[in-house]
Amino acid sequence: MKKYFVASLCKNGLLGGGITVDAEAVTFHTGKLTVPKEYRHLSLRCDTIGGATAGWLLVFPTVSVQLQNGEEYRFVIFRRKKFIETLKENIAGV
Repeated sequence: MKKYFVASLCKNGLLGGGITVDAEAVTFHTGKLTVPKEYRHLSLRCDTIGGATAGWLLVFPTVSVQLQNGEEYRFVIFRRKKFIETLKENIAGV
């Protein structure tokens, strides 16, 4: 089942948008046209995700998603606990 969260990607500032989680991928969407194309529809396949950690950016709750190749994407997510639970349900090893 696909779950939707309001989120911001932390890349050269905060890029507001939404993130969906399902059994196939974690996908970030933003409608901002000034954002580089690779971040407007960022899809992280579940079989490439190595882990996720909770953290903080000033006073904002964040989740860092680490890929197996070493890349890391950081998101500000206010329903962080529910997001991490959803990741655990859909991705083995998180």
